[in-house]
Amino acid sequence: MLVAEDERMLADSIAEGLRAEAIAVDVVYDGDAALERLGVHDYDVLLLDRDLPVVHGDEVCRSVAVTGARVRVLMLTAASSVSARVEGLGLGADDYLAKPFAFEELIARVRALGRRARPADPPTFERAGIRLDPSRREVFRDGRYVHLARKEFAVLAELLRADGTVVSAERLLEKVWDEHTDPFTNTVRVTLMKLRRRLGDPPVIETVPGVGYRIP
Repeated sequence: MLVAEDERMLADSIAEGLRAEAIAVDVVYDGDAALERLGVHDYDVLLLDRDLPVVHGDEVCRSVAVTGARVRVLMLTAASSVSARVEGLGLGADDYLAKPFAFEELIARVRALGRRARPADPPTFERAGIRLDPSRREVFRDGRYVHLARKEFAVLAELLRADGTVVSAERLLEKVWDEHTDPFTNTVRVTLMKLRRRLGDPPVIETVPGVGYRIP
């Protein structure tokens, strides 16, 4: 997802909290940068401060609505009146959250919008003896609980979401890490090595040479 918020400490704090929930996050601090990122990356959710500098948040929201982008917009603002919420939703926002807010509510709204941005996920993913519960952040292999680090959990979720099809390393970088990750890094390979080790034998994650990874 993309966080567009001009209060840098707040933006960075939100991003840190979202990453702790295994959500890949990019951060910008003005509306022009937000439009630039939206033109390059395929985000599921945009957390949009309404009072952005350079290009106002309202204009960013209108641009998203006009272009028909798939990204879902959660508008964030200090104005909490009914008229302000109605106006924000009228601009094309999918949801509206007033400051100050409870972080638990933000997470719940982000996850709800993320589900609307793509085909709905099942309550749990089950394949090859693995059961992953996204809401509880729990993974079991043949009934045995498996403790995973955040990135390992997110990678496994993407592989299970693919339902047996191949997921490229580039796709995993885009969905699990942020834009500052070096595309030539071996972080995907290292994370998969650790994930395989934690899942145990027999191996369930298959490498398709030159293409990517899958759980057949």
